[in-house]
Amino acid sequence: MLTEQAQKAMLARMRRIEGQAKGVQRMISEDRDCLEILNQLASLRSAAYSASVELTEHYAMQCVRDASGNGTLAEGPSAEASLDEAMRGLVEVLLRTPH
Repeated sequence: MLTEQAQKAMLARMRRIEGQAKGVQRMISEDRDCLEILNQLASLRSAAYSASVELTEHYAMQCVRDASGNGTLAEGPSAEASLDEAMRGLVEVLLRTPH
């Protein structure tokens, strides 16, 4: 779960990305130069990647910590299994994410 501050920051990023996507749609409908559109798409991709990095960092710092016992170093097989599952999920997403 995102903290309130992290949620606000992520939503602000998503609104900017949405604005960029709408701008690209407008450029296409206005028959703008392909190079201009490609530049905007590169900016859009970079913004989405940055948002992914921020969320991944939050997940690694907060969510995995929570999976290991709500911020404490819980012990035992169930805590280890929860941490392992969280880490597997993180690695799976990272391997799917293009650079």
